Order: sequence, then C-alpha cells, then structure tokens
Amino acid sequence: MSFSFFKPLRPKNPPELVKAVKESLMALDSKTVAEVKAREKALEEAEKNIMSMKVMLLGDGEAEPNSDQVSQLTVEICNEDVIALFFHQLPVLGWEARKNLVQCWTVMLRQKRDDSIFCCVRYMENHLELLDFLVVCYDNKEIALHCGNMLRECIKVPSLAKYILESPCFELFFKFVELPNFDVASDAFSTFKDLLTKHAPAVSEFLTAHYDEFFEQYEKLLSSSNYVTRRQSLKLLSEFLLEPPNSHIMKRYIAEVRHLKIMMTLLKDSSKNIQISAFHIFKVFVANPNKPKEIKVILAKNHERLLELLHSLSTGKGGEEDDQFEEEKELIIKEIEKVAQLPNLGT
Repeated sequence: MSFSFFKPLRPKNPPELVKAVKESLMALDSKTVAEVKAREKALEEAEKNIMSMKVMLLGDGEAEPNSDQVSQLTVEICNEDVIALFFHQLPVLGWEARKNLVQCWTVMLRQKRDDSIFCCVRYMENHLELLDFLVVCYDNKEIALHCGNMLRECIKVPSLAKYILESPCFELFFKFVELPNFDVASDAFSTFKDLLTKHAPAVSEFLTAHYDEFFEQYEKLLSSSNYVTRRQSLKLLSEFLLEPPNSHIMKRYIAEVRHLKIMMTLLKDSSKNIQISAFHIFKVFVANPNKPKEIKVILAKNHERLLELLHSLSTGKGGEEDDQFEEEKELIIKEIEKVAQLPNLGT
C-alpha cells in the first residue's frame, strides 16, 4: 500500500518566487496588518521567501546556483520594483532575514543581463533616492550595519559613488563617524573611506568643486576628542591626498597655514601613532619647493619647538622602515633649519 497524500512541493521558478517575495514584503506594511498574529505570520512568510531567494542565488551548500535562474530572478526583481521594498522593509525584518537580504543584494548587484547591462545598477541609477535612504539608515543602529554593507556594494559602482559624493546626504558622514555606538561609527567610517578612495577621478572632481566646505568639516575630525576618529581621519587624509588625480588638491592643501597648524598640533599628540601619521603629512608642507611665505613664517617662528619634537620622534620599529623614517626626518629637520635662517620673513 502506498500513500501519496503529501506530494513534495514543486520549487518556485524565478517569476513565482519574486511574486511571493514582493507580496510577503508588501504584507508587512503596518497599515495593512493590524493584528499581532497576522503580522507575525506575514513576517514568517517574508523571511521564508527571502531564504528561498538566497538559496536560488547562492546555492544550498550542496548544489551550485543555476546561472540562468540567478539572472532571471535578478531581472524580475528589477522589473517588479522589489528593490525599494528590500530597503524600506529592513527595519521590520529579523536579524537573520536582514543578513540573508544583504547577501542576496551582493549577488544581484553584480548580475548582467544578456545585453551586458547590470540591471540592479540601472535600477539604482533610476532610483537614486534609495542611496540617500541607505545613508540615512546609519541613524538607526538596528539596521545600520546591514545598510552599510549594501551601501558599500553600491559604492563599487562609479556612477552610484559619484551620486553619494554630490548628494547633500554625504555631509552626514561627518556626524555618523562620531556616533557613540562604536560598531556603527566604525562601519560609517569604512563607507566614508570607500567613498573617498574607490574612484579617484570622481573624488578629485568632488574635492575641486567643494574644497572649502569639505576641509572645513574634515578639520573637525582631525581635531576630534576621540582618539580613533583622529587616527583614522589622519590616515585617510594621507590616502586620498596622495592619489595622483588629487595632486592639485594636495598642492592647494599644503599651501594653507590653517592645515599646517593642525598637523603641528597633531605632531604633539599624546599618541605616537598619531604623531607618526601627522609627520607624513607635515613633511609634505616642509618639503614643498614652492612654500608660500606664510608657511615659511610659521615654520621659522616655531622652528625650535618643531626641531625638539622631531628629534624625539621615532617609529621604534627598527629595520628598513625605521631607517627610511630617520632619513626623511633628517631631511625635514635640515629644511626647517634652512627656513629659520632665511632673512625678511618678518619673524
């Protein structure tokens, strides 16, 4: 005798799965779900569908994903306008479902259609307000790290990174990197760093257009009372200032007294790591063969204190790196001594 009461369910194909995902995410809308039990059931259904989507996109650990299904699913997600739902319903979903959704997004964003168009990228280019939404989510610590992951995937795309740089929401990063929640602040700094280092031409264009506003805000990070903020900001400054497309920005930066004064202050920091990092930017001011008179005056006026600081500064690491540092330091000391002996500086 055989029993056939329970036939195994046929797995959903991509269009069916996308329809199920969309319907279950829409059902989470608090305006349509009044009762707690109904809401719990809707949430369970949504999380189950997201898990099915993850399996289709990434495989189940035993079988590899089917590339045609992955491509079809991605196209359907874009065509059915589901991406906006992914982002807006993140706060409602549980932690595991959010994590699964982030993994799905990473795969889908990289999928090309037959005509070589990244359809999720095209979708985001047509819905740029979703990038602003992801940035603002740093203010919600429940979903900040998930949104940060999704945002960094978007930033790998030049057009999307350029939009965020030029959006008013970019300014929020100066606040987010100093949030009291360490994990959220660190994640925000990772995103901030990617924005300023991943696409040098776009960054160069942005810094050229917004030089004064940007560095006015950046000064606050370099002068922060938070050690981690000071150290990370100083290291990041070295990275993007020394990019070849930013050479004109660097020339402008090292010609300004206010920036030199900040580096001189950081040379006196209680942290050796910060002192060393500050030295690597300070040396560019000093070594500049076209130093403006104002820079020379500051160096001459403070030369005794600067020489005292530099003589006592060492990496303490030994080896080739330490030898190179000492060599650079000696050159900078000689240059400061030379500037201090210049006549007519009005000191």
